[in-house]
Amino acid sequence: MKALVKTEPGYDHMEFKEVEEPEVYEDIVKIKTAFTGICGSDIHTFKGEYKNPTTPITLGHEFSGVVVEVGPDVKSIKVGDRVTSETTFQTCGECRYCKEKDYNLCSNRKGIGTQQNGSFTKYLISREESVHVLPENVSLEAGAFTEPLACCTHAALEKTNIEATDIVLVVGPGPIGLLLSQVVKSKGATVILSGVTRDASRLELAKNLGIDYTIDSLTENLDELVLKLTDGYGADKVFDCSGAVPAVNQALALTAKKGDFIQVGLFPDKYIKLDVESIIQREINYVGSRSQKPSSWPLALELISNGSVQVEKMVTMTEELENWRRAFEAVMEGNEVKVLLKS
Repeated sequence: MKALVKTEPGYDHMEFKEVEEPEVYEDIVKIKTAFTGICGSDIHTFKGEYKNPTTPITLGHEFSGVVVEVGPDVKSIKVGDRVTSETTFQTCGECRYCKEKDYNLCSNRKGIGTQQNGSFTKYLISREESVHVLPENVSLEAGAFTEPLACCTHAALEKTNIEATDIVLVVGPGPIGLLLSQVVKSKGATVILSGVTRDASRLELAKNLGIDYTIDSLTENLDELVLKLTDGYGADKVFDCSGAVPAVNQALALTAKKGDFIQVGLFPDKYIKLDVESIIQREINYVGSRSQKPSSWPLALELISNGSVQVEKMVTMTEELENWRRAFEAVMEGNEVKVLLKS
């Protein structure tokens, strides 16, 4: 079978090549891939900026598919099930984080698409514990959004607590920002989503998704809007989905005293110039949110199933897997919202 493989570190080094078809064993589930979303981390890997993947490796981790075979120890997943899967393929099972099912924090974790071959191919395998059956009313296209949405439910519903009375600022209208804004909105809060001029189409989409306020922070006054809506106090909760240092520092100063600031976006550099004075003087709870964990997934699937999060409206391009380079280039050009590859 053909797979999209990162063959070695560095820029590009990507090949659509013949690889061996995986086999089931023990509690392993074999899935015929349907759709895979192109994640920002896939682009960073393409550019050689993301050091996590072990090469050679088949990329892809935001996927849906149909079960075609199960190992002898599999108990609940059946052939024919429409599924998605957590990215966790293996953990140590012994550390305090594994015992609490915080698999995203296990130092020995192996992830699908990074250390274990991923979904930019025809078939992949996952462990039964990580596999989730899609609700009947959730399409395979929508199912491919479960992983990024689970990252958002982890950030918004597990790393902080959203109240209906909250005024929430979300920075960055990329796919994660658009998903996270909808998660926050599902709790009844008022949401402000900020971007920049090149994000105009995404900000317009956000309005169609029911987000209360959208703003171009380069041409409009974000400070004025936030302070007006919050009687000068600042936003109760702030989520950065941009990984842009200037945007983060502006948002820190707009966070209410004793407010929560959740860092979701990844920065291009390990060390940055952060407005620590705002964190200290405003007693801000600055919280990191890494990926997702098992409890994040049912929350994500429920939000898709009940219509609180509209994911299919975010798909602006679908390509056959063999046309992966065209799809990757489209993502890098920045004109698409979400691009899916069809296997």
